[in-house]
Amino acid sequence: MSLTVIAECLAAPGQEDRLRTALEAMIEPSLEEPGCLAYRPYLDPNHVGRMVIVEEWTSAQSLADHFTTAHFRHVEQVLELVLAEPMTLRTLVAAPLG
Repeated sequence: MSLTVIAECLAAPGQEDRLRTALEAMIEPSLEEPGCLAYRPYLDPNHVGRMVIVEEWTSAQSLADHFTTAHFRHVEQVLELVLAEPMTLRTLVAAPLG
């Protein structure tokens, strides 16, 4: 069963461009990972500095492996410097129909 991940980030004042750059740099290496079906950052048009990343992974293991990659560890360090508050992470699965 695939997982959808929604990560929400709020940049500290003056760090909006740095946040956007860090998250955009995650797209290509994340999409190259085994098990990554989608990885897309979005800007909130109503709140400067708020970004949401929507990801889809084939399994919990592929997501867990993502958290151990060099590019994820790097972006974690950058986020510690540029976020106004800790990132919020939601992991969702499709609701059964019927």
